[in-house]
Amino acid sequence: MAVRPAVPEVIWARPERTGRGPRPAHSRDDIAAAAVRVADAEGIDAVSMRKIAGELGMGTMSLYNYVPRKEDLYELMVDAVSAEYAYPEPSGDWREDVLALARQTRQIMHRHPWLPRLMSPVYGFSPNALTYLEYCLRCLDPLELPYGTKMELIAAVTGVVTTYVSSEIAGVERTRSLPWSAEQEQAVRIAYLGGQVASGRYPRLAAAFSEDAGPIDLEAVFERALRRTLAGFVAG
Repeated sequence: MAVRPAVPEVIWARPERTGRGPRPAHSRDDIAAAAVRVADAEGIDAVSMRKIAGELGMGTMSLYNYVPRKEDLYELMVDAVSAEYAYPEPSGDWREDVLALARQTRQIMHRHPWLPRLMSPVYGFSPNALTYLEYCLRCLDPLELPYGTKMELIAAVTGVVTTYVSSEIAGVERTRSLPWSAEQEQAVRIAYLGGQVASGRYPRLAAAFSEDAGPIDLEAVFERALRRTLAGFVAG
């Protein structure tokens, strides 16, 4: 049975292999890739030490020799998908550079719908996460604010993107579970809402809907939410 450390140990501070003995049969990259494949296909709840060990053709206890805790496995997964960012030379326009990163984050989260559930400061200091943070701060060089405030800005943007994408993913997953089409579901709900608003019981909602009865532009809403977040830091 694998020996667990007596105190918490950061997976990145733990040598992937020692100088003694045979070369390990698997790398952390192998383990992370297997876990990401399972999560992408079956969801994060399908990721278990037993499942990933089986994917790699090893015993569960053997996997613990590479990854002492399930939380470490999650951290490997978050780090693996964080490698998907592209880091172009900053343009000098910090707002546009941060927005471009936020759009990348949204795309990565949609490629890996389990990722919003694992977004946590606990997993924020892996190698690829640190590369991301350093690049964010580099993009913010033109913004004359203390580094602590810049870190708050990065966290706020990440929070907006995570919340927004979580809602998008939840909507998609819900419609997939329905015995009718998403269009039918939407039509029924719009008809019900129209009747309620027309009843006169909700005058402010009626006024709000009368201003713009067209379809909601989700891309535009996403952009506005981010720009307002950035504007708040400049104003504050």
